[in-house]
Amino acid sequence: MDTTLRDGEQMQDVSYTPGEKLAIAKVLLEDVKVDHVELTSALVSEGERGAVREVITWAQEHGLTDAIEVLGFTDVHRSVDWIRDLGCTVMNLLAKGSLRHVTTQLGKQPSEHFADIGATVEYASDHAVRCNIYLEDWSGGMLDSPDYVLAMLDELAGMGLWRIMLPDTLGLLSPPQVHRFVGDLVSRYPGLRFDFHGHDDYGVATANTLAAVEAGASCVHCTINGMGERAGNTPLDEVVVGIHDFLGRRTNVDETKLITACERVEVFSGRRVSFNKPIVGPNVFTQTAGIHADGDHKGDLYASRLSPERFARRRRYALGKLSGKRSLEFNLADLGIVLDDEQSRLVLERIKELADRKQTITQDDLPFIISDVLETPHNRQFILRSCVVVSSIGLKPVATIKLACRNGAGEFDEYEASDQGDGGYDAFMNAVRRIAGKLGLNLPRLADYNVSIPPGGKSDALVQCSITWTHPDRPGEVFNTKGVHSDQVLAAAQATEKMLNLVAAGSLAPVYG
Repeated sequence: MDTTLRDGEQMQDVSYTPGEKLAIAKVLLEDVKVDHVELTSALVSEGERGAVREVITWAQEHGLTDAIEVLGFTDVHRSVDWIRDLGCTVMNLLAKGSLRHVTTQLGKQPSEHFADIGATVEYASDHAVRCNIYLEDWSGGMLDSPDYVLAMLDELAGMGLWRIMLPDTLGLLSPPQVHRFVGDLVSRYPGLRFDFHGHDDYGVATANTLAAVEAGASCVHCTINGMGERAGNTPLDEVVVGIHDFLGRRTNVDETKLITACERVEVFSGRRVSFNKPIVGPNVFTQTAGIHADGDHKGDLYASRLSPERFARRRRYALGKLSGKRSLEFNLADLGIVLDDEQSRLVLERIKELADRKQTITQDDLPFIISDVLETPHNRQFILRSCVVVSSIGLKPVATIKLACRNGAGEFDEYEASDQGDGGYDAFMNAVRRIAGKLGLNLPRLADYNVSIPPGGKSDALVQCSITWTHPDRPGEVFNTKGVHSDQVLAAAQATEKMLNLVAAGSLAPVYG
C-alpha cells in the first residue's frame, strides 16, 4: 500500500492540489502498480472532498475503486458517511494500539474504546464500507503494554476486519524487534492478515519493513521518496527492491516505473530527492573514481544485480579530479564525440583543473569544456594572469586585472589596470581597454553576450559565456568567442582573453565549432 497522498502529505509544507493527487494516484496504480493507495483522511476539509471525488471518479471508470483507501476515525458514523458519500468503499479505521494512548489521549478505558471500534465497524459494514484498522502506536504498545495489544486483537478477531495494520508510529523499533513482534502475532492469530507501517526516525524503516515481511506480514505501507512526517516513511522503491532481491519474493510493482513516480512526486511536493538516495537518487548509478571506470571497461567489475537498466536508468561516469582516461572515453562515446589522444589529454587536464573549483563535472558540461579547450590557441599572445571583480550595493563595480603580453623576444610583459563600470563585466572590459590602449591594440565592439548552463544544471553548474564581437576594421562582420568557468563573470573574462589572442594573431575566425 502506498500512502504518499495521506501519510506522506504530513511532511512539513507539502500539500497536493486535487489535480496533483489524481496524477500521483494514476502513476501509482496504472504505472507502478501498487495494490492499494491511501488517499486521504476523512473530514479534513471541503477542498479535500473535491480531491477525493476527482480520484474516485477516475478509479470507478477504471475498475479500481477498491484500491482506494481513506483513513477514518472511531466516531461511529461521521467518517463512514464522509467516505461513503464520496463513493469510497474502503476505510482504514484509526484506533489506539497502546494503553497510554487510550487513557491519556482519549481519556477512556480499553473496554470503552473497543466498544467504539465495534460500533464504527458495524455501521461501516451496514453501509457497504469495508474496514481495515490501524493500531496507532502499536510499537509503543508492544514495548510498554503488550497485554493491552493482545486484548485488543482478541476483540478485533471477531469483527470481520480485512487487514490489521501495525504502525511503528514513532519509528521506535529495530529489525529484530519487528521480526519478533510481527512473527508472534502472525503465529497467535493465523486467521488475521497483518500490515506493517514503518517510520524512519532511526533510519531503519526499510530494514524494519523487510523484517516484517520475513516474519509474515502480508502487506507493507510505503511512500514515494520516503515522504512523511519527521524523518519520513518507508521508501517504496527500497522496499520493493529488497523484497525482490533479499527475500526472493515478488510484488506486482513495475520497477521501471519507480523513477517516474519519484520525479512526479518531487515536482509536485517541491522536495528534492537526495543525490545519494538509493534506487532513484541522481547520483546512485554514477561512478566517480577512474579505477571503477577502468574496471567496468575491462569486464564490468563494478556491476551488480542493482543495475541502472533494471530501473530504466543508465550508468554514468562522473568527470572530476578523480577521473581517468576511461571515464572520459565512456562519456565521449555517449555523446558520439571522437577526439584524438592529444585532444583527450588536453580535455582531461581541463576537467581536473575545473574540478579543483567544482566538485563534479557532468556529461552535460563536456561539450562546453571541449569547445573551450579546442578553441584556445596554443601559442597565446595574451594570458589573463589574474582578475578581481567586486560588485556592491551603492557603489560602482570595480575590476582589477593583470594581463601578460608576449613581446618581440617571445617573453611575457605584465600589465595591471583597474577601472569601474556599470556592471562587473563592464568594469573588467574598461580595465582591458586601458591596457589595450597602451599597446595600441584596436579592440572589437561587443555585439551580443549570452550566458548558459547545461540542461538540467544546478546552481553549481559550469557556465559557458558566449560573446559575439564586431570586427574592429570591418563593422559588418562578427566573430564569436566562448569561455567556460564555474563563475559567469570569469567565464566572460576567458572569452575576452580568447578575443584578444584572435585579434593579436590577425585571425578572427573561430578555431573550432
